[in-house]
Amino acid sequence: MFAASLRKIRSRTKRSGKTMLLSNGGSFAGLLVNAVAAFIFVLWLWLLVITASDLFRRRDMSGAGKFLWVVLLVGLPYVGTFAYILSEGAGMAERKTAQTEEMRDAVRQFVGFSTVDELLKLDRLKAQNVISNEEYLMLRSRLVG
Repeated sequence: MFAASLRKIRSRTKRSGKTMLLSNGGSFAGLLVNAVAAFIFVLWLWLLVITASDLFRRRDMSGAGKFLWVVLLVGLPYVGTFAYILSEGAGMAERKTAQTEEMRDAVRQFVGFSTVDELLKLDRLKAQNVISNEEYLMLRSRLVG
């Protein structure tokens, strides 16, 4: 009984002498290739969005320079994205770090965080022997420097 049903399934999945692994007639290798291609496309799309957002947030580039980069990104999207990342990658990281610092300072100002308050808390913790002198110096250097 089981052998007969197995033969029926095998006969349905055979086309031109090749055994198909998927019900639609495709192979597992084809499925993997499609999955990798979709992953690479999503990765490239993410890089394109990151590149475009960095390009439009730049303050050190003129409008003509931004226009030329946009033409390259639209005309040759893969080449343009990778060219921008390779030529401006370090600047992208610096701008992202500066933006993060600005946002952190804005949140601290909104919440009411100040360096002086934190230094007073550290002094209090050190006086109560909750933290060691090494920890105090390390945390103080983070706040001050």
